[in-house]
Amino acid sequence: MASSIILHDVQKHSGGAGDALGHAHLSNGGVSLVFAPDGFGVPAVAHWGAALGDADLPGLLATTLPAVMNSSIDVPRSFSIVADRSQGWSGTPSIDTHADEVMLEGFALIGAVRSATTVTFTLCDATSTLEAEYCYRLDEAGILHVTIALRNLSPQRWVEVVAVRALLPLPARAAETLDFTGRWTHERRPQRSEVRDGTWTRSSRRGRPGHDASYLTLVGTTGFRFRSGEAWAAHLAWSGNQEMIVERLPEGAGVHRSVIGGGELVDAGEVRLPPGGRYRSPEVLFAWSDAGIDGISARFHASIRSRPTHPRAPRPLLLNTWEAVYFDHDLDKLTDLAAIAADLGVERFVLDDGWFRGRRGDTAGLGDWYVDESVWPQGLQPLSDRVHELGMQFGLWFEPEMVNPDSDLARQHPDWLLQESPLLAARNQFVLDFSLDEVVAHILERLDEIITTAAVDFVKWDHNRDLHASLGIRGSRRVRAHTQGLYRTLRELRRRHPRLEIESCASGGGRADLGILQYTDRIWASDCNDPIERQHIQRWTQTLLPPELIGAHVGPAESHTTHRHADFSFRAVTALFGHAGLEWDLTRTTSTERAAIAAWSHLYRELRGLLHSGVTVRGDDVDDGALLHGVVHADGTEAVFAWVRTATSATAHTPRVPLPGLHPAMSYRVRVREEIAASRHQIADPAWMTTDVDLVCTGAVLAAGLPLPVLNPGQALLLHLTAVGSDNPS
Repeated sequence: MASSIILHDVQKHSGGAGDALGHAHLSNGGVSLVFAPDGFGVPAVAHWGAALGDADLPGLLATTLPAVMNSSIDVPRSFSIVADRSQGWSGTPSIDTHADEVMLEGFALIGAVRSATTVTFTLCDATSTLEAEYCYRLDEAGILHVTIALRNLSPQRWVEVVAVRALLPLPARAAETLDFTGRWTHERRPQRSEVRDGTWTRSSRRGRPGHDASYLTLVGTTGFRFRSGEAWAAHLAWSGNQEMIVERLPEGAGVHRSVIGGGELVDAGEVRLPPGGRYRSPEVLFAWSDAGIDGISARFHASIRSRPTHPRAPRPLLLNTWEAVYFDHDLDKLTDLAAIAADLGVERFVLDDGWFRGRRGDTAGLGDWYVDESVWPQGLQPLSDRVHELGMQFGLWFEPEMVNPDSDLARQHPDWLLQESPLLAARNQFVLDFSLDEVVAHILERLDEIITTAAVDFVKWDHNRDLHASLGIRGSRRVRAHTQGLYRTLRELRRRHPRLEIESCASGGGRADLGILQYTDRIWASDCNDPIERQHIQRWTQTLLPPELIGAHVGPAESHTTHRHADFSFRAVTALFGHAGLEWDLTRTTSTERAAIAAWSHLYRELRGLLHSGVTVRGDDVDDGALLHGVVHADGTEAVFAWVRTATSATAHTPRVPLPGLHPAMSYRVRVREEIAASRHQIADPAWMTTDVDLVCTGAVLAAGLPLPVLNPGQALLLHLTAVGSDNPS
């Protein structure tokens, strides 16, 4: 996609109220963001959406101010980037601050600076107490990155920060909201609502986003779906308390209709700026698409994959020991498990909870990060050495932010705990206060020693409870400082161990955000490996995150969390569409099961290059008991689709099912990957599947739909498409 950045010069406002922006046009990745001065000379968003050309700007800029309404202020209402009451905005403000009980409002523009990809506006409030910098960056994927920085200009007054929000306007056709809720083992459940007058707010005060996090907030045209409709989306890259809003007032938002945005949820007294003090907001990322939810996902995936820290090496197939041995650690058992895993193609062996002092269950030992000599008399080195000898990486579980009351650390340093009133245990554990330098130093020292001694290649970093009140030892709220301490710890750990990979786990998917993913290499989407649940969890987690960042494991036939039984083929297809792994006691598997695992392992290694770089697509036109999803190579030459039956339905047969995302003029060979078989609920397959000749047809025909078999519930069929013929477009 062609990229251009156009920024017109800052000009002197005719009213003499300081520098005012003539206009600014950022265009990148097929998206345009245009700013124009409102009636007060403050920058306002004139357009956010489809790319505009130079010829479009004069007309746009001539139509940036709305009518003056009855029973209203005597000038056109504004929705500027600072959005406060001094400009007639009656909705949620972008900046909510005060000094000596005086609200800081009436911001005026004092300067604007541009670089190759950004524009930064500097404003000051009417009392000259607070300076605000709004930075906008539009990347090559069309994702808009917004941060807001505050500086206290007063030589003597303190500034109390209540909220700082990045807000963007939406047109009237943005009429329906989609976001997410959930619970432990049931994350990322979509919910829809009509945009109505008032403020729709999703807040998290859990000290982490939580299993019920809004995650990605989308607003779209009525009935927008994966493959159709126009949509606008926002995500907060922050791992602490947060809020997201969609808001509509009867008078609209300038020439627009409603508002989307959000920011960190700041507790009372948590951010107080001394003279000269500064605050920088977490980054809010915004996306626009005229190609439905899949278009939003494509932009986010491309942007995320462009990060310098994004994993580049093939995502190794791993085995995690949790559902294999739980707390029952035994060197002989684990070395046998490792040998079988290596023989089946596993590339990373992860020892989960239970290896440290006093940890024979979940009520004691947490926080004492020393190898338990009674279980591991020679330390972890013998297991690590054996794992490496077998050609695998060695991984290890930690939960560094937590402590059991029954631990040496809690007894020796009660002042290191985040305080609550009353002190609330959750999962038999409390939270260490990572805002304290001594806590960060201690955790780094212990993890550094274990990682170095045991030659650890991968850390599963868990976080198994909400933070609740989260008070420091002096009674002040500490969620923000704790989150910053967490980031500081991860950053330093990566500096000391540049090749170390880290997974973000929070009772599964309770901390899945782009803030934590600045310092980690994947997220554990859910503690549930039940493929019925996982199909939905992974489907919606991928609205934001690409598959290679989402841990997806094959568990045993009976799910640990739901106790539902599932065939291996269904579990295997489900785990294939992520960073795949196993969580299963392979020492108890049959020869038939091991042969199936080996074939699936080979298939994963064959397809992961495509699965972890291609475009994620999801079908809309299937019945309620079925799902169709896949990954298509960026050039359209290869694709993998999963045809999934999660439940029975009233549909007696499967009509043509559209396969989305293919190049209409390309011809494709369609194969069923028989390494993973699926049982049927029918007499015979569609005719094209019963011949000895592979089906070849164009992408246009496949987009119209392919007859597919009627599967039994809890089954999945894998289709592999490859382009054929010399006449295919390049």
